[in-house]
Amino acid sequence: MPDDPGRRGGGGLVGANIVLGVSGGIAAYKAADLASKLVQAGAEVHVAMTDGARQFIQPLTFEALAHHPVFTSVFDGWDEGGRGHVTLAAQADAVLIAPATANTIARLATGMVDDMLGAICLATEAPLVIAPAMEHHMWHHPATQGNLTRLRQWGAAVVDPESGYLASGARGDGRLASTERILGALRQVLGRGGPLAGRRIVVSAGGTREALDPVRYLGNRSSGAMGIAIAEAAVANGAAVTLVVGPTVAQHPTGMDVVPVESAREMAEAVHAATEHADVLIMAAAVADFRPRTQASGKIKKQPGQETLNLELVRNPDIIAETTWPGLLKIGFAAETDDLEANARKKLASKGLAMIVANDAVQTIGSATSQAMFLYPDRDAVILPTLPKAALATRIIEAVAELLTLPPRSEA
Repeated sequence: MPDDPGRRGGGGLVGANIVLGVSGGIAAYKAADLASKLVQAGAEVHVAMTDGARQFIQPLTFEALAHHPVFTSVFDGWDEGGRGHVTLAAQADAVLIAPATANTIARLATGMVDDMLGAICLATEAPLVIAPAMEHHMWHHPATQGNLTRLRQWGAAVVDPESGYLASGARGDGRLASTERILGALRQVLGRGGPLAGRRIVVSAGGTREALDPVRYLGNRSSGAMGIAIAEAAVANGAAVTLVVGPTVAQHPTGMDVVPVESAREMAEAVHAATEHADVLIMAAAVADFRPRTQASGKIKKQPGQETLNLELVRNPDIIAETTWPGLLKIGFAAETDDLEANARKKLASKGLAMIVANDAVQTIGSATSQAMFLYPDRDAVILPTLPKAALATRIIEAVAELLTLPPRSEA
């Protein structure tokens, strides 16, 4: 299971050739959702099932979801079009085993090849991602932990199971990790050797909240979808990512360090600390420009006959302008309602940015798509068509990778 640096890297799940190994635990039914999500993400999925897995779920389910024949025997796939496990192993960009039972983990750790999944794992040079699922005591048994230690030493990535309600009726450790966590680990593994390998990138996402009293705040409609998509695209291209997220981000992505914050000042502190040793800051968060000068200690109540409430606001830190570590490449966003390009160019110059992504605030915030332009200090603007935010994120990361290859601009 060596990690061959010459293999595919940096493309995320789109076009990735994934072998999904399903072993015989009750969590096998969750592998159907995983296969579906992989296909939706643009991956080519080939499923190999153990005999035990077929006791819990039928191959036909995976054939319908992945649109490829399912491999259940070490003798499958030997025809004029392929050489069975040899072809699958050679073409794989990654081998993902979910769920991985204690038995399957033990067989992999001893190099057994008595079924199709074992043969693929022994023959491939693609990275191996293992998502264990089993009973609590089986997970904690020294044999299981020792086998996983050996597999990690061979280069496998292990997505540890979660705690909760188990099939036995007990509660404990051993639940299969969530689909989101498994996909995050897979993106991280596929990014090895990508154009941003060895780079550290800090991304901010979501809106901030500025407290008025213990129950009310000033905020905005930002969902954080753009920032999350950028962070995931950076991971898929090999970067080590720190994501600073505001409270509007409901679900935190995996495969990166996530730092949750509430207010603009908290975000400023987190970004400043995270960027000290970073190569790039991508400030996609919708940060509140102002905050109340004072926060009421109790809930603000309306008084009899009161028709207005006066609030005194003060400016929040300009996070990207005030983050000035030497050599840090800064990418900003300009979501405007009027004079888009002119206002974006003012921000580009005043904040010392290498690039700014400009888009219409009304059309973008809360939407699944965005129509943007890239503006640079010394290059022509790049105007993009309307794109899903994931596709726009990929274009942004491609532009960042290109900027990192250019010599530093003169400050004269």
